[in-house]
Amino acid sequence: MTRFSTTLPMMLNATLDAVMPAYRELFARYQLTEQQWRILRVLWENDRLPTAELAKQTLLPAPSLVGILDRLEKKGLVQRLRSDQDRRVVCVTPTDKGRALELEIRPQVAAIHESLTQKVTPEEWQQLARILGKLQAPAGVEKPRKVAA
Repeated sequence: MTRFSTTLPMMLNATLDAVMPAYRELFARYQLTEQQWRILRVLWENDRLPTAELAKQTLLPAPSLVGILDRLEKKGLVQRLRSDQDRRVVCVTPTDKGRALELEIRPQVAAIHESLTQKVTPEEWQQLARILGKLQAPAGVEKPRKVAA
């Protein structure tokens, strides 16, 4: 049997414990949770997304997403809009305040990411992304991975 410390869940948890404190400290300075950060990060890349797609990309369950969006909306960082094509679909988009936050926080996140990538070679980083992509993909299908903070 594999040693407990070398099981994939434990290695991933230990890695998160090593990596996340710098991010958590940054998010805390802006009164953001990790889940709120994920939502903002995805919206900054996509501008406007239906809530179902936002839940999928952030790996947040739809029921949890509702409350998180409520809090982000209360902070003035996002707004929800009904789709013109299908009134049942609600889209989320960053506000001007949310975009201003992006300009302020993105360089700091990039610095954290850079400090992490300096611990390995570029080839090792790409290999890590490829391996994790393989583990996330359904059996027999490799997902392409875009590596970013």
